[in-house]
Amino acid sequence: MSPTIDQLDLALICALREHPRIGDLELSRVTKVARATAQSRLAKMEAAGIITGYGPDIDLASAGHPVVAFVTLEIAQGSLDAVSDELNQSPNVIEAYVTSGVADVLCKIVATSHEDLQRTLLEITRSASVVRSTSVIVLSELVRTRVLPMLRKGAVETPGRAPAYRGQDAGSSPSAPRLSEGTQDPDA
Repeated sequence: MSPTIDQLDLALICALREHPRIGDLELSRVTKVARATAQSRLAKMEAAGIITGYGPDIDLASAGHPVVAFVTLEIAQGSLDAVSDELNQSPNVIEAYVTSGVADVLCKIVATSHEDLQRTLLEITRSASVVRSTSVIVLSELVRTRVLPMLRKGAVETPGRAPAYRGQDAGSSPSAPRLSEGTQDPDA
């Protein structure tokens, strides 16, 4: 059975998303639970693989890599391991997924320029394992990568010992951190 997120877990995650550098004591104050409770919940979510890291989010365009493309690859039968190794060697490939359908692999590629993108695409298509590639260049971002809406949708209501979480609706927790006026939720 997969782990579930409850309202307290969601409040902790929201607080961490809003204040990425928050300490344990302040996190417990924001979510109105004991520090040991906050630490224990975070440790459980880390152990379950729900929280995978605390590194800074990086805007690659601001860091000099404004060109983004999605590339589908049709690969030769039985060459998934070879393609995986080759894609892992290219720093421009920031994500790659095995897919169903006509395309076998979907890659997200970033580049410093269209020339850099073209060089990366030529590198990929030179592989003996790649039969065909199709590229789509991103013009603008319509929906940012986000996780909180999905977590909010799936958060279960569980009775807890923390008074702030007793008797609350599944969609509203008074102790869940709220954004101040003018602040944009990164996962809204």
